[in-house]
Amino acid sequence: MFRFTVPFVLLLAAACSAPSRPQFPVPTPKKPIESAATPAPVTQAAPKRAPWKPVKVVADAVDVPQQTVTVARGDTLSRIGERTGSSVQAIAQANRIAPPYTIEVGQALNIPGGRYHTVKAGETGITIARAYGADWEGIVTTNELKAPYTLRVGQRLRLPTKAQVREMTLAERAAAFTIDIDDLITGSEPAATEAAAAAHPAGETAPPQAVAALPPTPAFNGRFAAPVEGKLISRFGAKSGGLYNDGINLRAPAGAPIRAAANGVVAYAGNAVEGFGNLVLLKHDGGWVTAYAHAEDLLVIRGDTVRQGDPIARVGKTGSVDEPQLHFEIRQGKKPVDPLPLLPGVG
Repeated sequence: MFRFTVPFVLLLAAACSAPSRPQFPVPTPKKPIESAATPAPVTQAAPKRAPWKPVKVVADAVDVPQQTVTVARGDTLSRIGERTGSSVQAIAQANRIAPPYTIEVGQALNIPGGRYHTVKAGETGITIARAYGADWEGIVTTNELKAPYTLRVGQRLRLPTKAQVREMTLAERAAAFTIDIDDLITGSEPAATEAAAAAHPAGETAPPQAVAALPPTPAFNGRFAAPVEGKLISRFGAKSGGLYNDGINLRAPAGAPIRAAANGVVAYAGNAVEGFGNLVLLKHDGGWVTAYAHAEDLLVIRGDTVRQGDPIARVGKTGSVDEPQLHFEIRQGKKPVDPLPLLPGVG
């Protein structure tokens, strides 16, 4: 998909109108003779599974003043963070203390002031950023979050102050409410559960396997398969008008199955990124991510484990395209790579 900066919007499905009744009398068919045979069972369609949604974030951040604290006997960075309202990561960063965050009695610590939000179960980085009108990427940088960017329940995130938010330009405010694939990769993961958080020291991010919302990624042999049979209509790389394609586009018949390019776990299935339409993100072993956009229907929900070749969606023309096609990306972490050398027989 080409990169655009657009506001996040919700797509509404149009309701289909019911056909009108005929305007002439219809003869009533004769009632068939009832049979003593056991009637055939009625087959009911399986109910649709509800997709996971992040909980609503309450903007209850605490304003912490800039201060200096002297380490007392029995103090840890975690206890000092609890006492002051700051975060372990912010204190460690301000005082250049590396893990395992060893401190000494009598040591003077600089406590950075700011606004701190305590992460609750079910919250994501994106929803937290939006609740405060902040840019998620900026929060990642400020808090020095590292891959896999998983937040833990009880973790404190340092946010821009109210004054800093008021000073943002209109463009910066718009960017704070813009979502792209990078944001989904780094900020759509729900905070780790209380049990998972207890297993990891304060200030650390929990590994993916500690989060109940996503199962571990299945084994991956490093080989990708073509996600759809179609004609290559746009290659990876720079395009005219200053645009850039982070993947490839393949023309295919509407409704054709889109298949998982490799074993993985569904990290996202929805339409939060305008321009991409219906989008699926799969996480694979080794930090690989694949993206499938412009789908007509999504056949999976977040948390599903899929195998290479499993149908995950159907080809459509949702988003900013005018003919049925698949926009497909392969990323190593957040970095897009050219899919063609990794897809034998395509292009």
